[in-house]
Amino acid sequence: MKKVLVTGENGYIGNKFKEWIQSGNKEIELNYISVRGEDWRKIDFSTYDTVLHLAGIAHVSRNPKLKQLYYDINRDLTIELAEKSKKENVEQFIFMSSIIVYGLDSKIGDYSSINENTVPTPADFYGDSKLQADLKIQSMNSKDFKTAVVRTPVVYGPGCKGNFKKLIKLSKITPIFIDLDNKRSMIYIDNLSSLIEQIVINNRSGLFYPQNADYVSTKQIIEVAAKSSGRKIYFTSSFNFLIKLASKRISIVNKIFGNKIYDKNLSRSNEYQICDFETSIQKSIVNS
Repeated sequence: MKKVLVTGENGYIGNKFKEWIQSGNKEIELNYISVRGEDWRKIDFSTYDTVLHLAGIAHVSRNPKLKQLYYDINRDLTIELAEKSKKENVEQFIFMSSIIVYGLDSKIGDYSSINENTVPTPADFYGDSKLQADLKIQSMNSKDFKTAVVRTPVVYGPGCKGNFKKLIKLSKITPIFIDLDNKRSMIYIDNLSSLIEQIVINNRSGLFYPQNADYVSTKQIIEVAAKSSGRKIYFTSSFNFLIKLASKRISIVNKIFGNKIYDKNLSRSNEYQICDFETSIQKSIVNS
């Protein structure tokens, strides 16, 4: 039985990982703690095999007044948790990093992929705060203290928030959508939970770049979601040139129709990819 101490119970990944483990895995025992305030510093970590750190600020902000808060939580708190874990002889520390460390999305039409030689270049203090923690945790890896850094792409599933939820809602009302192909690395929450489980059970260390078996386009999300709801949407390329022009000035346009993909070779294996894309969308629309 692996005893795992988890931060971030109220976050999406934390909640779903708890459901995943409770649904059938008996080899992992979870205990969740809050890292707000000072009480967590009094907890004895030595009774745990793994610390899974999921807590953090997960949204992008350009408000300069929040800059130090991002570094305090995403970087400094992460490092402090890892140092306490190592000092108290925890065998493994898992940090949930992000694809955001590679900066902005590629532009419409640019399908270049992130590979093992791609140097992270954060575009803002959110990405930089994650990267600084990410690199420090990697440097702490040793024979007796295994560290795993998981650079997640967009995570989606039932009850998730963000742009994915907005697209699901849009698929239920719009009769027409843009016929523009793009590529994104994404991961369904059950696939991510499966990977985390395997990292814990097998005491793995290193960098992980999880993603679904296939790249996903915005059009596919709309199309499959509409089909799952029994709707028919018509796609048109008539406005593609306007979308491309708008993407140069309006960042949200590129965020919806731009590209951001991991090279398939980075994902190591398909053993955690237990749910295909179409099935995952069908499951996701239930609570979206």
